[in-house]
Amino acid sequence: MKKDILFITGLVVIFLPFVVLPELYQWYKGFNAEHAFIMAFLKFGVLSTMGEMLGLRIKTGRYNEKGFGVLPRAVVWGLLGVWIAIAMKVYSAGTPAIVEYLGIKGTVASMAGAFTWQKLLGAFSISLLMNTSFAPVFMTIHKITDAHILHNKGKISCLLKPVPFGKYLANLNWGVQWNFVFKKTIPFFWIPAHTITFILPADFQVLFAAILGVALGVLLAMAAVKGRK
Repeated sequence: MKKDILFITGLVVIFLPFVVLPELYQWYKGFNAEHAFIMAFLKFGVLSTMGEMLGLRIKTGRYNEKGFGVLPRAVVWGLLGVWIAIAMKVYSAGTPAIVEYLGIKGTVASMAGAFTWQKLLGAFSISLLMNTSFAPVFMTIHKITDAHILHNKGKISCLLKPVPFGKYLANLNWGVQWNFVFKKTIPFFWIPAHTITFILPADFQVLFAAILGVALGVLLAMAAVKGRK
């Protein structure tokens, strides 16, 4: 219980200053606009790692354990976060243009305006295309990096070692990866969640996606439990 309170307190400490200090919030908006990829690294490095720690808590009752590798996970998540931020920019720019090409005019303009049903359609289209093309590759790469960290007992030195992709791919539990991670979390969680993401103003999209990393930790924990059955 004490560890749970500390974990929740950590989340509050991260977010509360931006709520109660307008100057800090304005600084964040400016820095985020000028250095989006640096902020993506920090957001995912912190929040998604905390999500995995929450997943570990669900599985084992502990937020950390020997060999878990909090620091290398944070670095990997930061790098993956930059990749996600790039993908979000690519899909959010390209998908509305494709929707317009298919005959629904005004979709590109609607994405920069207030909420409308057309903006909802555009956000859903972005999420659908990103989660059915980019997401499966991303999820598999993340699974490989996770296996690499665990294989090296959570040591930071694993970041400097070559990753034997073939070995980890061969040992991946594809039953869980396909039947749970792909077939269930993508259509029933990630597509709706990222639809909300792309409705939000651009300044908040990567932050919201990083917050979803906490939810990802829970989903990964569920997948791990299923993999042991």
